[in-house]
Amino acid sequence: MQKINQLAASQWRLRGLATVALSGGLFGAALAQTAPNTIRLHPDDAERGLNGPQHNFDFLPPGKSGDQYQSAGFFGQKLRPFLAGNEEALDHLNDYRRQKTLYLADRMLAVGSFAVYGQQIFANGDRQYFNNTQKAAIAVFATSVLATVFINRNTNKHLQRAVTAYNADVAHMSLWPRLRPSSFGLSAASTGQPLLAVRWLVR
Repeated sequence: MQKINQLAASQWRLRGLATVALSGGLFGAALAQTAPNTIRLHPDDAERGLNGPQHNFDFLPPGKSGDQYQSAGFFGQKLRPFLAGNEEALDHLNDYRRQKTLYLADRMLAVGSFAVYGQQIFANGDRQYFNNTQKAAIAVFATSVLATVFINRNTNKHLQRAVTAYNADVAHMSLWPRLRPSSFGLSAASTGQPLLAVRWLVR
């Protein structure tokens, strides 16, 4: 009689364990269906190469999916809160901000030199197109155009590297998706007792 009671208690324990395991599997499956915790750039922005366009990046924040893209801002400032705590990512974002600051100053210099040149055309009553002031303005404008090439060459790469560094850190910390069993189930032993069957797939 005692053996029968022990067998019944053992079966109930196995059933309880199976219920907990199946609940964990369903919970894990629900987690797997949620949006990833990585930051994803808009496909067009992710493909920007050297000397690419300088308009703002669009990105999907962690946990967002579909077309819920947000603008990172001119200096990437709207991306910064998501990178908090990741020093490598923030360093790359700071490099991006520095390059964008140089780009903005370069554009202002070009516009200013062009304005000075135009103002000098009628400065002395008669039209002038190549006085000393205009020569200096032309030289500044040409220097600005040349500087733009060097400033813009790697600007986009800095923000892309910031996102890559953040995602690499998230992937390093997320071990559960790789350790999570692929399936749960019940099977019967040769003695007729229920057994919990757990299966893993190599990822």
